[in-house]
Amino acid sequence: MKLSELKKSGHAPSLLASFLYFDVSFMIWVILGALGAFITKDFGLSPAEKGLIVALPILGGSIFRIILGVLTDRIGPRKTAIGGMIITMVPLLWGWLFGHSLGELFCIAVLLGVAGGSFAAAIPMAAVGIRHICKALLWA
Repeated sequence: MKLSELKKSGHAPSLLASFLYFDVSFMIWVILGALGAFITKDFGLSPAEKGLIVALPILGGSIFRIILGVLTDRIGPRKTAIGGMIITMVPLLWGWLFGHSLGELFCIAVLLGVAGGSFAAAIPMAAVGIRHICKALLWA
């Protein structure tokens, strides 16, 4: 198969959209780890509290991955991804504008897990683009 045929065989917009969704979601999911030093300073967190703040998005991601997986099967990966990004905006805005207490910080950390659950919607979206590329390679 020629490279020019391979470029035409896949569904590039689906593959690009799923890659961007996945990439942005992971950046949001791990944001508390990157901001840990600043959060510790501003809130005066103990090492145990800092560890909990970093761990809560991962725990939230494992819970929300189940929910997003069910939604992906029921309403489709595109609608689930759009809904997931809208819901992910809630903890980002909450933390930016209103997150002033440790309890709020814990809630924000759990809600950031929605971004971690993005596997459930991004993988089926990527599969659409990759499936066409694989078919073109195998049956050329």
